[in-house]
Amino acid sequence: MTGGGPILTAAQMRAAEQAAFDAGVDAYGLMETAGAAAAEIIWRAGHKRDMLILCGPGNNGGDGFVIARILRERGVPVRVAALGESRTPSSQRARAAWGGPVEDMMAAAPATQLVDALFGTGLTRGLDSAVADRLCLLAAEATYRHAIDLPSGVETDSGALLSAVPHFSACIALGAWKPAHLLQPAAGHMGRLALADIGIAAPGVVHRLSPPVLQAPGAEAHKYRRGLVMVVGGAMPGAAALAASAAAHSGAGMVRLHAAAELAVPHAIVRQDGHDFSDARIRALLVGPGLGRDDAACRLLDSAMASGHPLVLDADALVLLAGAVDRIPAGAILTPHEGEFQRLFGDLPGSKIDRALAAARQSGAVVAYKGADSVVAAPDGRAAVASGASTWLSTAGTGDVLAGLAAGRLAVTGDPFRAACEAVWLHGEAARRAGPAFVADDLIRAVPAAIAARL
Repeated sequence: MTGGGPILTAAQMRAAEQAAFDAGVDAYGLMETAGAAAAEIIWRAGHKRDMLILCGPGNNGGDGFVIARILRERGVPVRVAALGESRTPSSQRARAAWGGPVEDMMAAAPATQLVDALFGTGLTRGLDSAVADRLCLLAAEATYRHAIDLPSGVETDSGALLSAVPHFSACIALGAWKPAHLLQPAAGHMGRLALADIGIAAPGVVHRLSPPVLQAPGAEAHKYRRGLVMVVGGAMPGAAALAASAAAHSGAGMVRLHAAAELAVPHAIVRQDGHDFSDARIRALLVGPGLGRDDAACRLLDSAMASGHPLVLDADALVLLAGAVDRIPAGAILTPHEGEFQRLFGDLPGSKIDRALAAARQSGAVVAYKGADSVVAAPDGRAAVASGASTWLSTAGTGDVLAGLAAGRLAVTGDPFRAACEAVWLHGEAARRAGPAFVADDLIRAVPAAIAARL
């Protein structure tokens, strides 16, 4: 999960391009810039290995012709295969500037390197089955597979697969990230992501999650100034213990775990029976992991929400709040997985980004919508999208760890959106460092190294 930057929908990208044209940028000049940027990335990966570039009828195909011409000038043995005639003025000009042979895509032989410049951003329907099959076949025969802007067959805004899509070694985003670069299932069909600067201003409040900039405690710090976290235990105390341990490793100064059962937690975590929320020094209160769903759990949740402390609500707390989103205190952090999100907010329309933003507006909370493509959304419209998380995170207890990290970072920063973004990044980085087949306890042990990497 490296590199931030704005994420633009297809319509937003078109608007950004049009604004550039209105300001005097030449449309074909922009195509030349995009093609040159993409060609440089492809050159660094494949050098002079033989290459087949597939060009579609629109401007994505025009980018492909520019790439072909530039790489041919560098000595790359390039062949171009097209899916019909070029239809836009810029793509026609790029095809003429290529000046070389243009093969029929449906009959072209494979090559070591394949470049998909068929359709890219803005596709609204899938490829014809014969074309999709041919693309997959040519991709299967190639060692290096590059997609220009987006793999053909991907819906830009949702990440849906409109037709069969092969896996690409790399995808080169032009000008800005698109939702499909980061959202599943499309993101699972792209390996390395590269962003090509084409000189277009791409403003936006939705960004790719970038590595945080963290700070070590100052010389004047003490445990309460660094942040006191309180974790509320319940019917399944092990989940609360995991969350408390994660919070203790997150940078917070002190963690209290209120649980009746004896638990194996670090000795530095203060265990207390009962649930006293009166301490004004509490900087983050985490409720939900292992809380239970009985009347006693409901009373605990009610007391926590009435305490006035900054809240992180996870797991059972989210289940108990289904149908009662209006009860959630403003500024809380919610950490739902897909099922919990559906219970809380129902079947909201749009992409995962759209749904997360709608949920944040509806609840007044920061929503960390978990998954292989986690989205952190704030009520004011900001959002950050993470991608590339380890699939080994699909194991018991890792959600409790994320909730603990969110509580810890909330205690440190006092900023719910920032805290949730930092927690999601640290969670993913700890998983990367933990390697394969870890359990949630291993994830916690990798957190200090993840933090050290950002100091």
